[in-house]
Amino acid sequence: MRLDARDIDILRALARDGRMTNAALAETVGLSASPCWERVRKLQEAGIIDGIHAHISLRKLGPHVEVFVTTELSDHTAAAFRIFEAAMARYTEVTGCWALGGGYDYLLHVVTRDIDSYQRLIDSMLEARIGLSRYFTYIVTKTVKDDPVPPIAAVLDLD
Repeated sequence: MRLDARDIDILRALARDGRMTNAALAETVGLSASPCWERVRKLQEAGIIDGIHAHISLRKLGPHVEVFVTTELSDHTAAAFRIFEAAMARYTEVTGCWALGGGYDYLLHVVTRDIDSYQRLIDSMLEARIGLSRYFTYIVTKTVKDDPVPPIAAVLDLD
């Protein structure tokens, strides 16, 4: 799908406020409601918009710890990667998992109530025989930037 400036404006607006009504979105991007809705529908059908989510403030929910974890697997076969990735899908505390090129195999984003809960999670992963060989823990001490709006212009090389 080829995107024009209006499509990009729609994506930016929805990334900032996914609950925006179609009427408000249409006004924001300078379209009437019907053509705006048609563009949103096409963006959804193309898979460019793959969901609308609430940004939940964990800080407001209560005490928690956010951890980034770099991992190394004991085996580097396709089967070992599939086993590890399937296991990550089952751990609700793992909110993000990315396969990496370079020195580490995966980067995990983990959210737990406290450090003890985090360590119990890691211990369970080590005992589960999912191929986890080594891990390195990086505790988030402060969120500096957490922007829900992706750099659309940079991805599309519009700058």
